[in-house]
Amino acid sequence: MIGKLRGIIDSYGEDFVIVDVQGVGYQVHCSTRTLQALPAQGEAVSLSIETHVREDQIRLFGFAGDHEREWFRLLQTVQGVGVKVALAVLGTLKPSDLANAIALRDKASISKTPGVGAKVAERIVTELKDKAPAFADLDPAVVRLSGAVDEHRAPKPVLDAVSALVNLGYGQPQAAAAIAAASRNAGDKAETAQLIRLGLKELAK
Repeated sequence: MIGKLRGIIDSYGEDFVIVDVQGVGYQVHCSTRTLQALPAQGEAVSLSIETHVREDQIRLFGFAGDHEREWFRLLQTVQGVGVKVALAVLGTLKPSDLANAIALRDKASISKTPGVGAKVAERIVTELKDKAPAFADLDPAVVRLSGAVDEHRAPKPVLDAVSALVNLGYGQPQAAAAIAAASRNAGDKAETAQLIRLGLKELAK
């Protein structure tokens, strides 16, 4: 089983790269984001590899690092998500952005992936919601508060403040995260107007 390849870029294809490792050319399939980040032909490259073995073929999938490869594996645990969709998602969102989107239940960001509709985005968010916060760059307390807002379990001033930001044109996940952060900083007794002001400051960061 191949876990890593270090060699020279031989050539590029539409969705793959040929890596020359001491005279042997390995065809490695990558997301568009990874392909765009790779060096030019003839330069050295190192890729984390996921090997898929089937009766009729062996396919190598390459990633910039182990973290991205872990997300590739994680995405495929979701019903209806295979290698093609998993690569497409990683081609659209950086692993950190994907983790944040799942933690904040931001289905709209995931739906921007070509070939990923609302139903698949919903399944990704739902089935990975308990795993994503560990990978996210967000304060766990903010993730929990944002979830409470999303499920309408938060205090009325918080819900009203989120509604106000949504009416100003912000997306529900972004508004919920901003007000959750504002609520954590302002305390439980904060009024709606104060939360709106602090939420707007969060969004302006």
